[in-house]
Amino acid sequence: MATPKPFFFFLCITLILFTNVSSETLQDNQHPQPQSDDSSLEIKHKHLLSKILNLESSIDERSREINSKDERIKQLEMIVLEKSNSLTSLHSEVQSLQKKESFHAKEVEGEAHARANELVKQVENLKAEILKQNTKKEALEARINVAEKNIAELNVKLEKLQRINEEQKIRIRNTENALQKTEEERIRLQLNAARYSKELEEVHGSWLPSWLAVHLFHYQSVVVTHWNVYGRPALDITVQKALETQAQVRKWARPHIDDLHTKWIPSIKDKWLTFVTDTEPYVQILASKTVQMYDETKKTLRPHVTNIQTLFDPYIKKAKKFTKPYINQLSKTLGPHINKARVFLKPYTKKLLRGYRRLSKTTVKYHRQVHANIHTLLKENEYTRPFASYELAWLMASALLVFPVMVLLTWLQALFSKKPRRRTRSSHTGQSRRRAKRVHPDKASASR
Repeated sequence: MATPKPFFFFLCITLILFTNVSSETLQDNQHPQPQSDDSSLEIKHKHLLSKILNLESSIDERSREINSKDERIKQLEMIVLEKSNSLTSLHSEVQSLQKKESFHAKEVEGEAHARANELVKQVENLKAEILKQNTKKEALEARINVAEKNIAELNVKLEKLQRINEEQKIRIRNTENALQKTEEERIRLQLNAARYSKELEEVHGSWLPSWLAVHLFHYQSVVVTHWNVYGRPALDITVQKALETQAQVRKWARPHIDDLHTKWIPSIKDKWLTFVTDTEPYVQILASKTVQMYDETKKTLRPHVTNIQTLFDPYIKKAKKFTKPYINQLSKTLGPHINKARVFLKPYTKKLLRGYRRLSKTTVKYHRQVHANIHTLLKENEYTRPFASYELAWLMASALLVFPVMVLLTWLQALFSKKPRRRTRSSHTGQSRRRAKRVHPDKASASR
């Protein structure tokens, strides 16, 4: 199989050489020159001879190369034969080894298949683990993004907090400065207060005598002891009696109230409706007449009022001029005394004003609550619904608040006031009571 390759190679080389020579000769033959030009022919002949010589030399070289290549090819053929023999021997050995180790190969193949299955399972497990890791990675990336956003927001908040902190530091400095100023002002006010207290003590000592202060303290202690001994137990007894009487009145009034709701109120309501329907036109006429009369009286009295004002204006001006110096003199004389009285009564007036404000706030609060409750009760009841006005509820609430105060004041007046002594009739008096003489009415009228 290796012998025809060098031979084929040699034939190809010879054919290439002959084709080159023939092509050159044909080109020379196809373009003949005229016979008259002998010199040119000789030159061409010489040129051709030189080419032939060159070709012969090249052929000799090629033939040498071919011979060397033939020898090389022969050597290669020998090597190929040796290799082919070794291959046949190896092939036979391989076949024998295959026959010997077929059983072992099957076992190895089974182990390889088992190992491959295990590896496939491991690969699947690794793929699942990779998927889990990828999901974890995506989750971590998402968390990282969220954390970055949070970090950015926190940075913004931190900047804001830093600004706020700086502003607060500035405010704290300002407040510290203000506190220092207020402390200085407080010390100054304390000094002024001490000075004013000394002045007040001096004024108090000059205004209120010592004997009056002693009497005031004595009367205050007497009133407190009298209240603790007589007033408070009497108040407790009266409250207890009032509660008992309230329960008795409720028991007594319950059937009467039921009768009132069932019998009297419907009849009164019907009569009231009939009265309202009957008197409504008369009331309208009366209202229109009163409005007309008011307008007429206003028109008639207006010129008289203006005349009276014009008449009395000069007298009023003269009276003002006459009384002005006396009023100024009174204000000058009473001014220092009034100022001293103001200074003396200033702490007491402050306490009184505070107590009055608290009392007014509490009374207004309770009055509003009572007013709202009464208004709702009047609206809820079907018989009092047409009379449920704001003004009526206000009057009832004020009456409810004032009534216990009036009762307490009358009770205190009766408790602390001295009872007048009744004169006892006795026969041992120095002068007996004389009866008046009876006079005839005609004589009395005549004397008058």
